[in-house]
Amino acid sequence: MADISAIFFILLIIGVAFPALLTALWLLFPKLISRAQTRVEKTPWATFWMGLITLIAFVIPIVILFALPFGPAKFFGWILLGLSLTISSIGSAGISAHLGKRLSLNSNFSPLSGFIRGAVILELAAFFPLLGWLFVWIPMLIMAFGATTFALLNWNPREKAHTEISKQVNMETSTQVNM
Repeated sequence: MADISAIFFILLIIGVAFPALLTALWLLFPKLISRAQTRVEKTPWATFWMGLITLIAFVIPIVILFALPFGPAKFFGWILLGLSLTISSIGSAGISAHLGKRLSLNSNFSPLSGFIRGAVILELAAFFPLLGWLFVWIPMLIMAFGATTFALLNWNPREKAHTEISKQVNMETSTQVNM
């Protein structure tokens, strides 16, 4: 009975702590989280693929460092693992901000209230057995790595209006050349 109570309270504490962590990151680093949110909002597929590249770049050295029979190597593996979790938390805050913004569009939530609701929705969706684990948690984790990478590199998405105008100009130019 004590084991069940311990597991329940650990899950309860983690359930409260995760949205609190994301909210603290959102309040401490508003510009960084805003850039991550913009990437998730405007270029989700590019964010996903960048996240996959970043995740692979972290996983390979972590696995190698943990496999080495040398104590300091394992220590650096744990440091790198902690760094990767920090990076994914920043991207998760960007995803939560995106969800909160979408929630606030049709209601009169404050930005903070929308953000916290977005963080709770993200957490509960990822907690759902099997479906949440495979189809929410894994893609959102990869996307979080990509959003953080783009935000840290300060790579903003291109404006669609500019690219659409340039496509129209190119089409008009090619039509005039063909005549």
